[in-house]
Amino acid sequence: MTLPTSSPPPAEASSGVSENAGTAALSPDDLLALDNQVCFALVTAARNVVGLYRPILEPLGLTHPQYLVMLALWERSPRSLRELASELALEPATLSPLVKRLQSQGLVTRARRGGDERVLDVGLTDAGLALRERALDVPGQVMASAGTDADALFALRDALRPFSGAR
Repeated sequence: MTLPTSSPPPAEASSGVSENAGTAALSPDDLLALDNQVCFALVTAARNVVGLYRPILEPLGLTHPQYLVMLALWERSPRSLRELASELALEPATLSPLVKRLQSQGLVTRARRGGDERVLDVGLTDAGLALRERALDVPGQVMASAGTDADALFALRDALRPFSGAR
């Protein structure tokens, strides 16, 4: 899938292609232009969003992936590692080191489920629950850093749903 560029290069400016034109109006070369690729736009946006969160999360002692784990646990805790991984669209093997780091910070617990030793439950500690209060400022700080508001972010989130997988 391609996106028209918001500001076409000078060579394309004379092609008569409007910046909101559909892919039917684009030449084969335009279809393969890097700036017209939705995959490139998403990858660069994702990298920039994580960079935007970094200084905001640093005072909380969290990385962006750890913040996502905490968000999921603040919604419901405890939950199994597998359930948590599914919610975050991660493999359990990828999530496990994040959870171990959060445990070493005293924010979460990891314990085998009594009825089924194969299941590892992850829950919040008192410190993990308390961190939620400090994290309440994060969305506002993100909006301020991005120069946007909640409505614009919700619209962006909704527009990305076809690319984010089913939840």
